[in-house]
Amino acid sequence: MAPSVSVIHSNPQSLLDFVVNKGHGVKGLSELGLETLPHQYIQPPQERLDASNEESNKDSIPVIDMSNWDDPEVAQAICDAARKWGFFQIVNHRVPIHVLEDVKDATLKFFALPAEEKLKYSKERSVTNNIRFGTSFTPETEKALEWKDYLSLFFVSVDEAASLWPPICRNQALEYIEASELIVKKLLKILMNGLNVKEIDESTESILMGSKRINLNYYPKCPNPELTVGVGRHSDVSTLTVLLQDDIGGLFVRNTETMKWIHVPPVSGSLVINVGDALQIISNGHYKSVEHRVSANGNSNRISVPIFVCPRPSDIIGPLPEVVQNGEKPIYKHILYSDYVKHFFRKAHDGKATIDFAKE
Repeated sequence: MAPSVSVIHSNPQSLLDFVVNKGHGVKGLSELGLETLPHQYIQPPQERLDASNEESNKDSIPVIDMSNWDDPEVAQAICDAARKWGFFQIVNHRVPIHVLEDVKDATLKFFALPAEEKLKYSKERSVTNNIRFGTSFTPETEKALEWKDYLSLFFVSVDEAASLWPPICRNQALEYIEASELIVKKLLKILMNGLNVKEIDESTESILMGSKRINLNYYPKCPNPELTVGVGRHSDVSTLTVLLQDDIGGLFVRNTETMKWIHVPPVSGSLVINVGDALQIISNGHYKSVEHRVSANGNSNRISVPIFVCPRPSDIIGPLPEVVQNGEKPIYKHILYSDYVKHFFRKAHDGKATIDFAKE
């Protein structure tokens, strides 16, 4: 039985028990019909998004048509976007639209499951660390919680996914991962060529895309959305992130020149691509992993499905030899990728602070 709204507001332990321990997440909170935001979700003023820190001109990140992806102008646009913005959207990317629609539909179906069914995949109950249902980011370390639930699936093999991933979404998630592989390889080839890395050998391919994780994210309708965040400001630890968003909107990217936030409007059939910290390190800072965040929404539920394309946990990452061979000073040291990821996940979202872990 769900606690009453008054108990949720007056008893912090009751809220955490309902949201985290019983698996209801913020979706369950939202469905209680709260009229005001529980204080545990109220972000400090500097972490909220308002008109004063949103970019006033309506320019957004580039939208790049991949129809003719061997065109040098397309390659130039991708490398320029990765250097300046760290983000771009792609259309005509060869991932079938039905695959995108299917995985969005599967996301809604997973989060519509009863709490006790979703709880089987929580940190405490999941049969493997490769599958994690949770809420916020790291509730045990956060001073203010984020208004998001998620299912995170680390891809090891088709066999493991077939036997352990939730049946209601596993085929659709696998199909999305498989269908995006061609565009991921093409983007990485273009980006490496832009760094004068002409051949991607087995070792470099592992560092660029040796592992993948897919997240199904659910951001329910929120009371007082102006007081909280869907996701706090952060950059990804991936090489590249391939993000599918629905038509609700709410993703904001930091303009590194003005330091204001730019909205990334949903473009039908598009995928949002962003540079992750691993690629910033590998490129010695030529490609930028940029802060981004998600706002909460007072009118609609929102979903998104990112694929994080990453090095393998056992890979050593650092500036590629081709990047520093002409005397360019390395900004970053060589580090074990799993150490970098652990550093990211042991704290709350804190902008770009994680990258300092890799600096010389």
